[in-house]
Amino acid sequence: KPQLVASNDRFCRFLEEYCPVVTETYYPTIWCWEGRVQTLLRPFITSRPQVQYRNELIKTADGGQISLDWFDNNDSSCYPDASTRPTVLLLPGLTGTSKESYILHMIHQSETLGYRCVVFNNRGIAGEELLTPRTYCAANTEDLEAVIHHVHSLHPSAPFMAAGVSMGGMLLLNYLGKTGRDTPLMAAAIFSAGWNVFESVESLEKPLNWLLFNYYLTTCLQSSISRHRQMLEKLFDMDLVMKARTVREFDKQFTSVMFGYRSIDDYYEDASPCRKLKSVGIPVLCLNSVDDVFSPAHAIPVETAKQNANVALVLTSCGGHIGFLEGIWPRKCTYMDRVFKQFVQAVFEHGNKIFSM
Repeated sequence: KPQLVASNDRFCRFLEEYCPVVTETYYPTIWCWEGRVQTLLRPFITSRPQVQYRNELIKTADGGQISLDWFDNNDSSCYPDASTRPTVLLLPGLTGTSKESYILHMIHQSETLGYRCVVFNNRGIAGEELLTPRTYCAANTEDLEAVIHHVHSLHPSAPFMAAGVSMGGMLLLNYLGKTGRDTPLMAAAIFSAGWNVFESVESLEKPLNWLLFNYYLTTCLQSSISRHRQMLEKLFDMDLVMKARTVREFDKQFTSVMFGYRSIDDYYEDASPCRKLKSVGIPVLCLNSVDDVFSPAHAIPVETAKQNANVALVLTSCGGHIGFLEGIWPRKCTYMDRVFKQFVQAVFEHGNKIFSM
């Protein structure tokens, strides 16, 4: 059974009644229950639902642009009025886009409930051009703030919440810690966030984890910026950036420099959501597996979560990083997908029961 950590009895009762999956026993796929195996296999095993997007490019205050992929769900029978159709903003992981299988599954779940989705693609990774020599990071919430304001301004009468996965979850938590209650979002769901970046990179630098994840992730980061090399060479020694062999080296040479941090330690401290959790001002459900090498169990801020009535942690013993595979042949729905679906539906259809907390 997952461990449910929440100091607010009303929030606990709300989850038990309207999101009961968080109290049910999670049975990981027996032949790939180990966390690293779950993490590696999920992208290859899970299906990829067909989703037709409508793309929108929005301009930012600094002259850049952000790519949003909309799933309008105009065939929604539950919410035929687009102006009041509930909207879910989805934030993919570090180098992820709207094409990730976990994003497609979230949209599929939302479609069955009649909701609209919009995917926030970080700058420069969804095929659009960089108009300025700037990408993104987990600590800087300016682009996310612009997107939330834009989406809310288009549909001010629509119930609005967000869900973030991995780095997308970290970014969303950092935004919520910064804004408190001053956000148009009703609630948020966070999946496989790295709570303490120092602990995450240290875990990923262990020999086996470096071999399985760190080096590949570093090459993905390098690949995501190499297409924009001509623009980025104005500010960076790109040859040095391309020599990085770990995420830490990449962040030291590129990310921390881009966003003006004096050192990589300053950046990692600012990027760690555990520091801002106490300031979150809306209901947030966070799912982590304690065998996730991207977010080690000892770094999950259980005691801090207990001090904020708006926060609930759901901790499984297995599941890996964005894994949570279940069933003999886990092609379709994962435990994470079921948590997402039930929590989003609970917030949109019964949210008044927790908003008086």
